[in-house]
Amino acid sequence: MNYEIQIEDFLFSNDKLKLQIPVIHNYLANESYWAKNIPLEILKRAIDGSLCFAIYDNTTQIGFCRVITDNATFAYLADVFILEAYRGKGLSIQFMHYVFDYPMLKKLRRFMLATKDAHTLYSKFGFTPLLTPDRFMEIKPFESY
Repeated sequence: MNYEIQIEDFLFSNDKLKLQIPVIHNYLANESYWAKNIPLEILKRAIDGSLCFAIYDNTTQIGFCRVITDNATFAYLADVFILEAYRGKGLSIQFMHYVFDYPMLKKLRRFMLATKDAHTLYSKFGFTPLLTPDRFMEIKPFESY
């Protein structure tokens, strides 16, 4: 389902054909704390298996996120970023509104994410710390790329 909106000079789109993989890879591999050194092939597989959203200034991609979901009960928000030159313009809030307005994501039982420093942004959309963290477990067989 093609889902695009224009807000002022910015295009918000979920069209994977428009994604600029080098922009995404450069940010995640070199600037993010959560996907440092991610190999390009792993990123491509992650994009292939996810619902992806991006922001464009004309034809330049300036933001990205992906949602891993079963489209029925659960979703996980990942790899959210806005390029540094575009921060402070309210784009993060507009971007999250756009993502959460996507029809397939509206009636999920659980939507999760992990963040080190964006709690204030995500709390505006209803995210809270885990109510029962003792019920959640993880396995990390590989620490880094």
